[in-house]
Amino acid sequence: MSVTNKKWVLKERPQGLVKNENFELIEEDLREIKDGEVLIENQYLSFDPTQRMWLTDLPGYLPPVQIDEVVRSGGIGKIIESKNEDFSEGDLVSGMVGWQTYHIPSENDLKTMRKVPDVLPIPTMLNIFGSTGITAYFGLLDVGNPQPGETVVVSGAAGATGAMVCQIAKIKGCHVIGIAGGEEKCSWLKDCGVDDVIDYKNSNVPEELTKLAKNGIDIYFDNVGGPILESVLFLININARIVCCGSISNYTGDQMPVGPRNLTMLIVRRAKMQGFLVLDYYGRASEAIDDISKWAIEGKIKHREDIQEGIENCPETLNRLFTGQNQGKQMLKI
Repeated sequence: MSVTNKKWVLKERPQGLVKNENFELIEEDLREIKDGEVLIENQYLSFDPTQRMWLTDLPGYLPPVQIDEVVRSGGIGKIIESKNEDFSEGDLVSGMVGWQTYHIPSENDLKTMRKVPDVLPIPTMLNIFGSTGITAYFGLLDVGNPQPGETVVVSGAAGATGAMVCQIAKIKGCHVIGIAGGEEKCSWLKDCGVDDVIDYKNSNVPEELTKLAKNGIDIYFDNVGGPILESVLFLININARIVCCGSISNYTGDQMPVGPRNLTMLIVRRAKMQGFLVLDYYGRASEAIDDISKWAIEGKIKHREDIQEGIENCPETLNRLFTGQNQGKQMLKI
């Protein structure tokens, strides 16, 4: 099968927001697949804040994207040719596919590919039933261990993961305070059942937190890091849990971020701060998907997707996560 692939490769390490000149869009004729391989036609790409970190040369849980390498990203595609007995033509698969129109996964990458049932719109599968939902589910329930009546604060609350965390926390009987940017996002969170919402763009977050968290903070699900984390630490209760999911406020800066100056609050309050990676939970993904499916059917989960179009728009789509333009789960339809 003769296929022409379009792919974005990294040409230089970006500073701040990415620019088109940091990359090159290349067209190439793909080779024929070998025994054991499959050819995937990518349909939707997922855009997540961690992708910006992969473009730096800083150490992380995955190696940095190398110069002249395809930009790494998750996505969903359809197998259009297979020489692997575990996959058939027409199968929808989810995994690391990269900023490109077609993909021949390596043997190791193919082992991590997950078949996706063709029963719901692909954007929904890539959102609440994909890594977004799994991240929110295990980050809150396994790491945060919420109990009924506790106060849960979520930053980046209108983002794909944050919104899921807020709604799962409500299902578990918690009082939820969401922090988001802009009137529209805050209004949407209220529609999702969030008890209190703080607009960090138009209010003083420390003051608002003090007013709203009258009984202190038991769980903080942190997606942004920076000054908001510091503000929360002053208000945590004894045995509070700080769930470190992301630090988007630090991903585009040129300098190392300044850490919270009040980490001693963890000692005073005998609190726990723990980072986690969704990669560690993929073996248990069915647990999350089963519960999320039930909650969605019961009308307890709302979600929305921000879908850009065209492989040529990958850099601009990534930037939407850092400019606040995205409305829900950010993805791109190829």
